[in-house]
This record gives sequence, structure tokens and C-alpha cells, in this order.
Amino acid sequence: MIDIMVSTKNMTRNEWLDFRKCGIGGSDVAVICGLNKYKSPLQLWMEKTGQSEPEEAGEPAYWGNVMEPIIRNEFAIRTGFRVDTINSILRHPEHKFMLANIDGIVIDNDGRKSIFEAKTASAFKAELWEYDNIPEEYMLQIQHYMAVTRINTTYIAALVGGNKFIYKKIEKDDELIAMIIELEYDFWKSIVNNEPPAPDGSESCSNLLTKLYPSATNKSKTILPDVALKLVEQFNAAKEQEKYFSELKDEAGNKLKNMLGDNEVGTIGDYTVSWKNVTTNRFDTKMFKAEVPEIYDHYVTQSVSRRFAIK
Repeated sequence: MIDIMVSTKNMTRNEWLDFRKCGIGGSDVAVICGLNKYKSPLQLWMEKTGQSEPEEAGEPAYWGNVMEPIIRNEFAIRTGFRVDTINSILRHPEHKFMLANIDGIVIDNDGRKSIFEAKTASAFKAELWEYDNIPEEYMLQIQHYMAVTRINTTYIAALVGGNKFIYKKIEKDDELIAMIIELEYDFWKSIVNNEPPAPDGSESCSNLLTKLYPSATNKSKTILPDVALKLVEQFNAAKEQEKYFSELKDEAGNKLKNMLGDNEVGTIGDYTVSWKNVTTNRFDTKMFKAEVPEIYDHYVTQSVSRRFAIK
């Protein structure tokens, strides 16, 4: 028996987002595991605690929703299986923080039930769907769904590149699910205890911190905690390594440029090396300011940003 938390029929997107704050959904799992390059655990924590608004869904998410019923119908045609939709947010019978909003339930010709999940994928990511593979974030998502529903199999169907339809059957992985539950439990405990996860090195986390603290309002010095010393040493060590590998890269690049000489393109094995002419038009702000300062001043706007440095 599937545990239904709330019906989503006639629910607005804002209402749906509010209910998502009540637990961890399938699309949150990759974030919690640190495998989502677009969102950090800290950003997800801010959203779940109501301290940050979720970002608007982009074009890929929009078209994923538009194509979902089409993919579901095509799967039913190709397999002969029935696919029922469930307009509800589901939850784990024991771990109430684990939620699921699945795309459907498959009923095969023998009456067996499986979860149905529809996806759209860029042609540039086609290799992630080759053979028996699916993208790792989707594997985490559907294992989470199987844990919530206690259904042992999932059919995941995808339209790749807009013109290639594939579907795969994925079995429940109890070992992976145990790991997922442990990570989700720790993350949810951090929400209940109001203890944010530590910032990580992702671009998403950097953007969030810039958004949270856009300008310094206190000009006085503050005494950092003892742990800051290790972070300073980590930063400096990484910076030295970054400099070393950057110089190593530049050395290789310069030697290849020297080999090309006046040639625009060179080949070696399966590689193509190019050093092409590029014409760039730049606006000379220095000259503009000198010649027409009154116009320059009229159009100049100031922006405030923060520069991080360790001395």
C-alpha cells in the first residue's frame, strides 16, 4: 500500500513547492550526495528552510514537463503495458521526510507493478544512456522512489536529442538505498536542528554566498575561529598547485604554438591543434571618457562586488 501524503490534482506550482519543503524529493538526492553541479547542499538547505526561493525552472525542465505525457504514451505503445498516473505526493511509511512525485505506475501484462519515470536528454549527453547505463543522478532519484513506494522495479524512458526514444528497466538496489537513506537522514536532521551544511567548492555555493553577502556592511576586523587556520593553509596550498598546473598547461600550449608557427591548424594522432585568427571589436572606454567626459559620466553606473584575498 502506497502512503499518500497529499493529492497534487489542481495544486498550483507554489503550493507544490511549499509541500516539497516538508521533505526530501527524488530530484534532491543528487544534490545531497554532492553530484549536482548546478546546486549545492547548502543552497538546497536554504530552500528547504525557507531562507531562499527555489530558482525558476529553465527551458529543459519546461520541455521535460511538456514531453512527459508524450513519452509516457509512447512507452505504453511500444511495450503494450498500461501506465497509470498518480497525482499525489507520496512518502515513505517509516521515514516521513522521504517524498516522491513519480510520473506513473506501469502495469505489465502479468499485472506486476513498476514505477515509470520520463526524461528528456540533450544529444550531447547521449553517451550517458548507452548500453545499460543511465545518468547517475537519475539512478539515485529512482532508487529513492523505489524506497518510498516499496516497488522493486522502475522503467525509465527518455527522448534523447529530440528524436531517439529509449527505455530501460532498473532493479531495486537495497545497498544503494541504505546509503541514500543514511545521507538523507543526516541532511534532514540538519534542517530540523537548524544546522546548515558546510559550504563546498561548487559554483552554485559560490553564487549563493555572493547573493547572501553582496557587500561588507561591517568594516571592522573580526577574529575568525581556530578552524580558519587550516582553511587558510588549504587555500594557499591549492593556490600553489593551481599556479603550478597552470604554468604546466601554458608551457605545453606555447610549445605547440611554436610548432604551428604560421599554420592555423595541425594534427597529431586523433587530435587537432588550432591557433586561429580571431577579430575582436572592443569599445575604448578610456578614449571615450577623455573625449566626451560629460556623456561618459551620464552612462556610467557603479556596482559593488567583493574581492576575496588572503595575505
